[in-house]
This record gives sequence, C-alpha cells and structure tokens, in this order.
Amino acid sequence: MLENGLPEPHTLAVLALTFIALFLFSREKIPLETSSLLVLSVLAIGFELFPYQGEYGRIQAVDFFRGFGHEALIAVCALMVAGYGLVRSGALEPVGRTLAKLWSISPSISFLLTLVVAGVLSAFINNTPIVVLLLPILVSVSLRTKANASSILMPMGFATLIGGMSTTIGTSTNLLVIGVAADLGLRRMEMFDFILPALIANCIGLIYLWLVAPRILPRRELVLADSSPRIFTAHLVIREDSPAAGMKLSEVIGLTHNIMNVERIRRSETTYIMPLPDAVINPGDRLLVHDTPTHLKEFEQLLGATLYSGGDEVDETHPLQAEDQQLAEAIVFQGSPLQNRTLNEIRFADAYQLVVMAIHRANETIKSMPQGVGSLRLSIGDVLLLQGRREQINELKQQSIVMVLDSTTDLPHSRKAPYALTIMLGIILLAALGILPIAVSATCGVLIMILCNCLSWRDVGRALNTQVILIIVASLALGNALLLTGGSDYLANTFVRLTDGASSTIVLSSLILLMAILTNIVSNNAAAVIGTPIAISIAESLQVPAEPFVLAVLFGANMSYATPMAYQTNLLVMSAGNYTFADFVRVGLPLIFIMWVTYSWLLPLLY
Repeated sequence: MLENGLPEPHTLAVLALTFIALFLFSREKIPLETSSLLVLSVLAIGFELFPYQGEYGRIQAVDFFRGFGHEALIAVCALMVAGYGLVRSGALEPVGRTLAKLWSISPSISFLLTLVVAGVLSAFINNTPIVVLLLPILVSVSLRTKANASSILMPMGFATLIGGMSTTIGTSTNLLVIGVAADLGLRRMEMFDFILPALIANCIGLIYLWLVAPRILPRRELVLADSSPRIFTAHLVIREDSPAAGMKLSEVIGLTHNIMNVERIRRSETTYIMPLPDAVINPGDRLLVHDTPTHLKEFEQLLGATLYSGGDEVDETHPLQAEDQQLAEAIVFQGSPLQNRTLNEIRFADAYQLVVMAIHRANETIKSMPQGVGSLRLSIGDVLLLQGRREQINELKQQSIVMVLDSTTDLPHSRKAPYALTIMLGIILLAALGILPIAVSATCGVLIMILCNCLSWRDVGRALNTQVILIIVASLALGNALLLTGGSDYLANTFVRLTDGASSTIVLSSLILLMAILTNIVSNNAAAVIGTPIAISIAESLQVPAEPFVLAVLFGANMSYATPMAYQTNLLVMSAGNYTFADFVRVGLPLIFIMWVTYSWLLPLLY
C-alpha cells in the first residue's frame, strides 16, 4: 500500500485482472477454459516480466501453476471420477427405481422424498450424476401420472444444490473454500463441522421447494416426452430413385400432404437453392427440414429419401435398416465427450453404431447445417434424436456419454454396483473419521475402482472435466496473487469502510449476499476462491473469529439458483423442463432470499 492509500502498481494490476476475469467468466460465447487459461497466462507472464518483491518474498511465475497440484483440486478430480464410477456401475439405480414405484402411491410424499434423497446424495456425491439419474425417472413418472413435469424438475435440481452445502465434499466450491482457508492458516474444517447450520437451512429450503416452488412455476410443455412435439433439424437426401427427383418443390411438399416445410436446399458443398415453389429438386439435393421425429420418418418414406447424418447415407447395409431399430432421445450434459465437439470429431457413428438423425436446441432454431448434423458443434442441453439397435442404445446409456431420455429401456444395472457403492462409502468414512484426508481417500478409492473393474482408464478421462480443472487453477492463481500483493486486504478494507458503523452480523450478512449475487454471474468456484481471503481479512479487520466469515463465502457461493448459467445442472434442468430464464429468476430469487436470511441468522447465533 502506498502512502496516499492507493494500492501498489502490482496490486492495481491484479485487481484489474480480477475484474476482467470475472467479466470473462460470465461471457457465454467465450469458453470458460479459454478465459481461465488466459488469466493464468497473463499472471505468469506479467510477474515474470515485472518482478514483485513483497512481505512474502518474490513472486515467481511458476507459483501460479501450483494450483494443478493443490489438494483441493486433487480431491475434486478424484471425487468426480469416483462419482462417475457409481453412475457407470449403476449403483444409484435402485434408488431411482424405488422412487419411481413410490410415486404411484403418493405423489406429494414421493416428491418430498425425492427432494430429500437428492439433497442427501448431493452431500457426498457430485450433483451432476444425481440430476442425470433423476431427470429421466421424473419425466417418465410425470408421463404416466399426467403430472406437470415442469413443477418438479427445477425443484429437484435446486435440492441437489442445497444438499451440496452440507459437507466439505458436497461441492467443489466447499473443497476450495476449506482448502484456501487452511492454506491461510485457519483450522482445517472436518467433513461435518458445519452440518448443523446447513441442515437447518436445508430443511427450510426444501419446504419452499416442496410446497411453494411448484405453485409459482408456470406449466410448460414437457420437452423430453416420447410423444413430444419438439422440432428437430435434419437433412433429407434425395436419392436417384426417389419420386421427388425432378419434381418442383411445391410438388414434393404435396407428396407429404403439404406438411413438410423446407428451410433450405443444399445442392453442393457451396451451392444453395432458394426454397421457392418452382425450384426443381435434383437427385443428391439435401432438404433442410425442421419437424418432429415422427414426421421426419414419414417424410423419409414418402419421398424415398434418406435422413442424413455425419456424411453417411443410410442404405440397406446401414444399422438403421435392422429389424430391432429404436428411436431414442439423448441430451448432452456437462462433462460429456460431445460437449463443444462435433459427432464427426469423435467418430460417433463408428464408435457406438448409432445414427444421429436430428438435433434439437432449446429456445433456438438451427438455421443452417452446411456440413450436416455430424459437423455441428454441440452445446450443453442439445437433444439428439438417435436411431439404432436396442443393445447399442442400452450400451450408450451405461457409458454415460449422453443422458438417454427414452422411458422404455430398462435402467442399467451392473454386478459391479456393490463394489462401487462400498468403495464410495469407504472414501466418505475414512475422511469423516479423520483417518485420511479426502484427497488421499478419494484417490485411493479411484485406484480400487479401477482394479475392481468398476472403471476403466477411458472412464477416468470422461469423468474429468477440463472446464472445472482450469477454472479452479485460474481461481487459485488469482486468489494467490490478490493475497501476496495485498489486493485481498485492500478489498476487505474497502468492504469494511462501506459497512462502517455496522455490526459484525450485518457485515457477515452483506458478505453472504455479495457472494450469492456474484456466483449467479460468474463461476461459483471463482467467487469462492477470490472471496475466501477477503473474508479472512474482513474478520481480522473487525477482530472477530474468521470461521463464520469463511462459511459465509462457502454458503453464499453455493446459492446458484437465479440464472440457468450459474451452475451446470441448471442448464440440464432448463432443457429438460423447457424452462425460460425468467423461470429461474421467479423461483431462484426467493430461494436465495430464504437461504440468505437463514444463514444471516444462524451463523452469528452459532459462531
């Protein structure tokens, strides 16, 4: 700090980079991985070219890469892999089947039980596989009971977020806050150290999700139903022997009883024909059509055409012609190998013997696919219309490449499920009893899962999420730079000055609210890592215990309820329930208010 009260140049630079990073992390069009790597590179290059000598010594550029070996990151990665092992082995499926059976007895009580089970599981397992497990079950139940699926899917997703607050391993955010606080000299919190305030707040939040949230959510048409009127995008390829060859477009549309609506006509790689009524259709033309799965199949038969996928035309030797073919719908979820990639890049058809016939993107009509479905870069929430043999669809479901949404295929179950469940319980117990740190017990658990064939090394690669890893490392680097240059002290002092004259309770409450707002705009991990050293500095300035302020950051950074992009499972739920941005605001803001008020009361009372 300079004599005039302004931060030093290095501190100002780090503060500026922090705000730039928070802006970049909130941009949907910029991949989070790119933003994270950019921040990491700027820090390393900046401190290498402009050395800084502070009270902690000289900052080396290599210091910013130590996040790759941070205990919290190791724990997060190991728990992601272990959680994937549970899903891969089908260990959680009995829970889902039991909930589905109970739903027919008492929907209201079963809904409450579903929320409780989702919350309890999320306290120990990453919530993404839990949402992936429960979404198809709840959709299937709503179809059979004619219930309003949109009234139960979002509350279920929020229940997993609430449950994740309960333990140190519930979310990656918790692990980061605990790890950073321990690095700064605070006592390392054990697994259930803050279970009491979390349970009280969770109970209040779950009551809101059970009784209030379903009543304020508008009824939405079910997006994931087999009978869904969802519009898909596909190419119809006109064959040589097609009755449509040589006809005018108006005559071709007449063959479909004037139902088909052609968006574009692609004649070659670079040539497009306007879809005018008198346009003549030639063999090899590709008609870009938006319609339901049923209509697409009807058009294929009526026109003697072929649904086109990834450069391959369907003929008598293609799996589409097998007698046991089925249609299935699948959603691209966070961490899927298809995320931000194309079907051609991973050779989807060759690897899984399934054809992607069409694609649906929530709240968006795909105007053009110049290279076909196989070359379209996929996003989280995209729904794929698949066709293939029953066993291939079952295999795809078990491999958790995408979330298969069909409700007719049996849920996967593996003889390895008891092993995976036992190993996961061992990971939790060893950490809870203080026998081994969670990073060690989880890593050993992953090794045992691999040795027991619950997981393969290929599964390990699928389970790890590059986005999560890079945002954690970049956030740790930013937090470290703020601490070493005095930036966190400056922000803490500014926060204290803004709340000058207020009691420590008001300051703590304001910190929770600040973190809750920040986590709905940027990554929750970034908010947590940057907020933790600031919270400790605030506590030191007020000369009060730091632990409740650290918990204020932990709980506030987990309140990712108000926007669909705030957390990865929100995007899954948004696509499944056909929700809008306003729906998340309508339900999420009251939930944030409830949790904020509850923790603002509980933390000063208990600590």
